[in-house]
Amino acid sequence: MTKIYPLTKLDPDRFDRPDILKRLATASRQLAEFKGIVATIPNQNILVSTLGLQEAKDSSEIENIVTTHDELFRHSDYSDLTGSAATKEVARYAQALRIGFNDVRSKGLLTIRHILRIQAALEENTAGFRKLPGTTLKASDGRTVYTPPQNHADIVALMGDLERFINDKSLSSTDPLIKMALIHHQFESIHPFYDGNGRTGRIINVLYLVKEGLLELPVLYLSRHIVRTKSDYYRLLQEVRERDAWEEWVLYMLTAVERISAEGIEAIKSIRTLLLDYKRRIREQHRFYSQDLINNLFSHPYTKIEFIQKDLEVSRLTATKYLDELAKSGFLRKHKVGRSNYYINQRLYDILAGESMGRSQKRKSSRQLSSGRKKS
Repeated sequence: MTKIYPLTKLDPDRFDRPDILKRLATASRQLAEFKGIVATIPNQNILVSTLGLQEAKDSSEIENIVTTHDELFRHSDYSDLTGSAATKEVARYAQALRIGFNDVRSKGLLTIRHILRIQAALEENTAGFRKLPGTTLKASDGRTVYTPPQNHADIVALMGDLERFINDKSLSSTDPLIKMALIHHQFESIHPFYDGNGRTGRIINVLYLVKEGLLELPVLYLSRHIVRTKSDYYRLLQEVRERDAWEEWVLYMLTAVERISAEGIEAIKSIRTLLLDYKRRIREQHRFYSQDLINNLFSHPYTKIEFIQKDLEVSRLTATKYLDELAKSGFLRKHKVGRSNYYINQRLYDILAGESMGRSQKRKSSRQLSSGRKKS
């Protein structure tokens, strides 16, 4: 079993390397721009609903809990958990993220009590920190690669140290983005719960950024980068334990912040452009236009009659009429699943699923290819 030491024992000066400082500067700049672009969305709850769900999907996929955007958006109303087991787990992640965000926003702290509430929402139990020995982390071939602390008292003590490191700025002069990387590794190494450690740890990442004022909303989904580089993620986690390779781990996490911030900026710009376009054209074409309607269409990529009834406080007949007219006008696509009709904001769905970004890149590549042919 690898000995775990409090993060306060790490010398902050070891991260004052040129490559880390350069990456820190670019990551910080991109994150600041991302924070600014988030503020340009008039109703920011839209982003919590949509991007938060995307983070839930990607974080769960790391743990091999796989669902599709299609099924996830159909069951994005947390009171309706009738989808597959994977979809229910992803929806619980989104709920846990909201619970943690509300706690951090109201208290300005990220404490053990908050972390316990997050994990309880994820796993739908209140087992708390591990009390029984036997937990090990295994490779895909079944080999034990890491044994976390087995004694309950040790887990409690280490989590107490981590709580202080998270909340007491006087304990370390390290930049908050580097601290986020250290906190994530420490939490995953303590592995305090029987289940849900990975997902809880990734929620802690974004909530720590909110606590530090680097984000206003928990909408930076670092899990997308981890999904793409899963083997590097697990390899670098282990190399810190085996070789004290903290610097490489920090570089990996700073790169994640930089790249996902840049992608998030483009996605939110696309959402904002689409939202303004829908506002203008729906207002021109339909007398029933309202801001509540726009909020609904952009909070629920798959909306339903019941959602419109609730959000606009109208009858079922009126809600049905609104949605059918929007479908006829091309703003939504009507899709029947079983007995339910869903009305899909296809252009928003494409942005969230990354498809519009993919098509844009393909068009760019095509233009470059054509240009190259002309030049030759």
